[in-house]
Amino acid sequence: MSRSLVCTLGILAPLFAAPALAVSPWNGSIGIGATLAPDYLGSDDYKGRLTPDFNLRYGNLAYLNWRDGLGINALQTQDWTLSPFIGYHIGRKNRGDLSSFDRVDDGLTAGVKLTYRPDKWGYTLKAETPFTGDVDGYKVTLRADWRNQIAPKWSVGVSPSLVYSSSAWTQDMFNVSAQDAARSGIQQYEAEQGYWRLGLAGSVTYQFATDWSLTGIAGITQLTGDAKDSSIVRQVGDASQTLTGLVLSYQF
Repeated sequence: MSRSLVCTLGILAPLFAAPALAVSPWNGSIGIGATLAPDYLGSDDYKGRLTPDFNLRYGNLAYLNWRDGLGINALQTQDWTLSPFIGYHIGRKNRGDLSSFDRVDDGLTAGVKLTYRPDKWGYTLKAETPFTGDVDGYKVTLRADWRNQIAPKWSVGVSPSLVYSSSAWTQDMFNVSAQDAARSGIQQYEAEQGYWRLGLAGSVTYQFATDWSLTGIAGITQLTGDAKDSSIVRQVGDASQTLTGLVLSYQF
């Protein structure tokens, strides 16, 4: 977990220490996940990881989770929610085939999220831009989420997504400089346009105790455009990537 995220959780931790006689406004889940995922975006090498998993809500006012960051529900109706948020983007650690490349540092983003949830389907549109780290530009994400209980202790979910990253964002993640090319033997490359990333994820959850659950997750993403054409992907990577894992969660 990044230093920035640790600091954020450290600042928020006192808010969880509600007086014993008071009902805490916090609810959600905390847990740990074991995943098998690519080393970096566009890699064909996979690595197992243990990562924290959390989805916290402060009443209807605020939320904190790994996917959407720390946000405030500024405007709400029965079906619509508008939220400014602070998010987190993953850079590139440059392991394996890219070990001689310059590192691309992770960073924080500022953005806004619009959510529409009329029924079991929910729809999210969010836009964000980095203000720390080594990535510039902006990213727009359109995602749909469906979840349904299929048995007393079992539920399933599916989430298709479409992500657009601007030309500047694409260049920072997929360009190969002359220096990187000379050190690695990977062909020099400069992206000219942004790219689309298509994704589909699914989950199966088993509620094995009152407050505990185990979730199996699987997903696939497909790079397109100038990201797919990058020599990082063409020579030593793969435009199609998968993720699988298990998440143990405690609900409160």
